[in-house]
Amino acid sequence: MSPFRFASANEPLRAAVIGAGAFGRHHATKYRAIEGVELAAVADPSPEVQKAMAELHGCAVTDDWRTLLGQVDLVTVATPAVTHAEIVRAFLNSGAHVMVEKPIATSIEDADELIELAEGTGRVLTVDHQERFVFARTGLLDYAETPLEVSCWRMGPWSGRGADVSIVLDLMIHDLDLIHRLIPGKVRNVKAAAKIEKSAFPDEVSAMVMFEGGAIARLEASRIAERKRGMRAVYADGVVEIDFLTRQVTNTTPRPLHPLEMNDPLGESVSGFVHAVRTHTDPLVRPREARKALATALMIDEAAERSVPVRKSALADLVASAN
Repeated sequence: MSPFRFASANEPLRAAVIGAGAFGRHHATKYRAIEGVELAAVADPSPEVQKAMAELHGCAVTDDWRTLLGQVDLVTVATPAVTHAEIVRAFLNSGAHVMVEKPIATSIEDADELIELAEGTGRVLTVDHQERFVFARTGLLDYAETPLEVSCWRMGPWSGRGADVSIVLDLMIHDLDLIHRLIPGKVRNVKAAAKIEKSAFPDEVSAMVMFEGGAIARLEASRIAERKRGMRAVYADGVVEIDFLTRQVTNTTPRPLHPLEMNDPLGESVSGFVHAVRTHTDPLVRPREARKALATALMIDEAAERSVPVRKSALADLVASAN
């Protein structure tokens, strides 16, 4: 007998959320808002979180996600990054469709195994690079032209969240996903410098990614700094700059852009996942695209490990060394 649970056409899809921390609790709310989806359960090791989720959503709660295998149709995995591979693998094998918070995994070997498993079982696997929805609405991802240079900065104060991995896998990977959508081709080389202050892994990283076609991406990410968030893309015929905090967009290229509308990217991401499950179509963020961002992130992590941790941003030095 198949271990898969198959929902009939006239019954709702049963969803579960594994890990109801900063992001998982929001996924639970989004599932409840989608017609034809039932939030069946939330798994979290914290008794306080279980009580809060049961009171808020009226769903089943458990401290062991394994009890939900074969019981749900789709699941969000929002646990610490180092646990992603094990949990995603188990739910794919049980027949569930899976949305996993970034990164898809913490090693290329695990990412490849999950991708092959999803393809072999016919299950939808997607990664919550939700900012892709924001960029898609602006039209920037539709540009046929490749930028000569892209700069991204993503800084914020320490919260303790995501400290099981480096800032690269925690936050910079969002920008790497966008950069790979803007700049086609293979990565030729990376340079990076890191600062470790609050966790066992780099809390602040400056990186330069060089592509075979000659384009360059410069990235800064920090979880121990004043909040800043923006990007700048330089094209042969102009510049696009976005300040995500003020939502200001400057565009000197001849190609139009729509205003930056943050709206509800998580809601769009979860709804898009459910739509892909229902229609048997590809999600906006395909797992092989998430793998590409992971591969570059791991290259940056490796380069950062070779650098001497510094007490200030090393981006200026990286820029000078590339000229």
